[in-house]
Amino acid sequence: MTVAHCGSVSALSLGLPASCAIPEAKGTLPKQMFTARTPVSAKLKQRFANDIESVTMLALLRPNTIGVTAAPEGKEPAEVMVIGIQHRGANAPVEVIEHIAGMRRSGIVFVCVSDEVPAEAQESQPQGSQSRSDSGEREAKSTTSHDESCAFAVRRAMPGKAGRPRVNRIFVSDYQPSGKAALAISGTTLDEVWESLDAQIILGSADAHDLDARIANRDNLVSLRADEAKLVKDHARAKQPAQRNELYAKLHKLRAEISRLEAE
Repeated sequence: MTVAHCGSVSALSLGLPASCAIPEAKGTLPKQMFTARTPVSAKLKQRFANDIESVTMLALLRPNTIGVTAAPEGKEPAEVMVIGIQHRGANAPVEVIEHIAGMRRSGIVFVCVSDEVPAEAQESQPQGSQSRSDSGEREAKSTTSHDESCAFAVRRAMPGKAGRPRVNRIFVSDYQPSGKAALAISGTTLDEVWESLDAQIILGSADAHDLDARIANRDNLVSLRADEAKLVKDHARAKQPAQRNELYAKLHKLRAEISRLEAE
């Protein structure tokens, strides 16, 4: 069976089981299906028309296709789609991802494929990279990886403030050469698999324990490190000894908090 591709990426090149791969003949999803039946702004229609080259269903993860049990009653999702989006530009099409994710109750992993490779992705790519063919053998890609990059994206419902509903948020991984992009099936139930996929995309680890708390911790660290960089500059510019001492005390306290969070 020839499986569906998004650029040079397929379910098999991502390391997913052949049993969940979508046949090439059934993979193409017309862009019109995402804009014809739901209200769409003129700006978003333009995004679909100008920024998106193709949308492809690459894989469908269900209990019977990946060898896990169904999620317990009341748990979601009932299935996980892997959808490839070939797009123009070096940034993930977040508005398009948000729109498509909102149309389905399924979990969706988006595979964003672009020919405009960010510098950090291109630098780490060995020349002459190869990927698995649909038969499981190795063959050269039709598009070499140094000309193509790939990122994963997912929409996750995050805890809101106390007493408020969870808030959906789009997470996008760093871009990397498409030949290095991979997903792992980890867990014994479909909801565990979904949580692990989220963890891989958001934190770079298949370990999904306390995922929301770890995401919050990561976000706090990003914010604190930005504050640290500003304090370092302010301290360097300060002329008065009293002001320098005050800024140094703040910097010391901030670095202690960063160390504490890093250790969690």
